[in-house]
Amino acid sequence: MSSCLKLTFIILLVLLCLLSSSFSSSASPPNSTEESETLRPQKEIQKLKLIRKQLQMINKPAVKTIQSSDGDTIDCVPSHHQPAFDHPSLHGQKPMDPPEMPKGYDQENESHEDFQLWSLSGESCPEGTIPIRRTTEHDMLRASSVRRFGRKIRRVRRDSSSNGHEHAVGYVSGSQYYGAKASMNVWTPRVISQYEFSLSQIWVIAGSFADDLNTIEAGWQVSPELYGDTNPRFFTYWTSDAYQATGCYNLLCSGFVQTNNRIAIGAAISPVSSYKGGQFDISLLIWKDPKHGHWWLQFGSGTLVGYWPVSLFTHLREHGNMVQFGGEIVNTRPSGSHTSTQMGSGHFAGEGFGKASYVRNLQMVDWDNTLVPISNLRVLADHPNCYDIRGGVNRVWGNYFYYGGPGKNSKCS
Repeated sequence: MSSCLKLTFIILLVLLCLLSSSFSSSASPPNSTEESETLRPQKEIQKLKLIRKQLQMINKPAVKTIQSSDGDTIDCVPSHHQPAFDHPSLHGQKPMDPPEMPKGYDQENESHEDFQLWSLSGESCPEGTIPIRRTTEHDMLRASSVRRFGRKIRRVRRDSSSNGHEHAVGYVSGSQYYGAKASMNVWTPRVISQYEFSLSQIWVIAGSFADDLNTIEAGWQVSPELYGDTNPRFFTYWTSDAYQATGCYNLLCSGFVQTNNRIAIGAAISPVSSYKGGQFDISLLIWKDPKHGHWWLQFGSGTLVGYWPVSLFTHLREHGNMVQFGGEIVNTRPSGSHTSTQMGSGHFAGEGFGKASYVRNLQMVDWDNTLVPISNLRVLADHPNCYDIRGGVNRVWGNYFYYGGPGKNSKCS
């Protein structure tokens, strides 16, 4: 072969290699793009299927539907069809009759039950039904995790701010507690991130702050992720395994049994307190029925909301070993510094009545189903430069404390 032909042959081989390389490199991205376009809709389809399956479990068929002025839809669901009775230990049951009230309970000066926006128009659910705030696809799509929708992030210790949870609480421990009662004023604290919340509540706690923690919780909260707005809302919560796999807010899983046809758990509260203005508080009582062992929740002047069945729990089958009252926020440290999400009114405890948040008339239920004053209340703030707490006792309010704060400030960064 002549040198000229050899050169031509080599050039052809090089060109063929270049063309082959160019083809494979240009062909590769479209293939990977096609795969990605195929996978992406598939993931979304699976997510929507999961959401709709959960919505079917949460949203039960209603006999009446009420539209609230704040955009909520309230479904009146037959009480024996509520989500609670999907729980394996509650299948086939019906709501229990009202229990014996704790001795020493005084209904005077308690708050009135018409405290929710949806019912202010005079609407109510028929007897034999309960009002349930309808959960929507939008609610679940806002959640950081569809599978954990309606659940708290695990809280490791009473005095811990792990996972960004920060507290300012009054608490008692070291004895046997069969319930607790308090009144707390309601505010609209600023919550700056969808994934943060601000609340005020009562905790009844048993077990250790490890995998076996049992809690029963009720109060008010502002949670944009859960509700899609910044209204303070009445809520309940429970867990029997330290927030891992059991329990949820309100009626978003099987567990809490509602008996009241006029209060919607998770619905917006109205009116609310104002700075240097009128103060509105809600009174809550949680106690263990001596006869059947269930933990009942009462709001205001004798209005029973429902109960947590004793079968949900391990340690709380007997009694609580700690009770807490007060505030909690989630701090996601936006922009690398402490959140400006407010606790309570957004003002420190030292500002006092009409300016700071309070919890008053703190009481316990003892082994004899009797309401008694708290004698050994301790107070604790995880980060007092951000949110603080100050306790006191007087003749009108009994045991009380002021708490809260603005979050980020010159001393809290």
